[in-house]
Amino acid sequence: MVRPLPGQRHSETSWGNRAVNLPNALTLLRIILVPLLIALLVRENFGIALWVFVVAGVSDLLDGFIAKRFDLCTRLGAILDPLADKLLIVASFLVLAAGGRLPWWLAAVVILRDLVIVGGACAYHFRAGEVEMAPSPLSKANTFVQLCLILLVLLQGAGVVRTVNWLPLVQGVVLFTTIVSGVHYVIVWTLRARALGDQCRVRR
Repeated sequence: MVRPLPGQRHSETSWGNRAVNLPNALTLLRIILVPLLIALLVRENFGIALWVFVVAGVSDLLDGFIAKRFDLCTRLGAILDPLADKLLIVASFLVLAAGGRLPWWLAAVVILRDLVIVGGACAYHFRAGEVEMAPSPLSKANTFVQLCLILLVLLQGAGVVRTVNWLPLVQGVVLFTTIVSGVHYVIVWTLRARALGDQCRVRR
């Protein structure tokens, strides 16, 4: 039996012990939902696709809350969580663009940004070792507006709301945050790589 730390209630310790893998399990659930969402979007079953997307969004909120509330943050979770978000967003943009629900140029910008970030992270990893998986506030804002755009398109497809008039405005916001956050990542990781190079030269 796990003994509670000083000042910690026994119920909190038991809950933390039972929920040790819960945040990661919720993240994996989000990843598993991606193929289902793709299939529903391809068939233009926007009603069910909307509910699947909402479940994925709720799981995203829950895994972060539980991980922070019960101190269950892990290296695996830090990798899986942004990966799940990217899979959900990229897959949704691709299918919605293919179906004419989103412009191809916007989907291309979103995907290109993620490819640049992944490529840069891999290059940094091979040069410096472990990469710190810590999304910037700007990146979090970009993910939020991208998810909001997908939600609006699904709501429109399901006939819940009509967003034809101001949907281009949301697309413009997504384009802006995608480009700005992508450039920000490039600048930050370039500076880190240069600083790492300077440290290596000093050690020599």
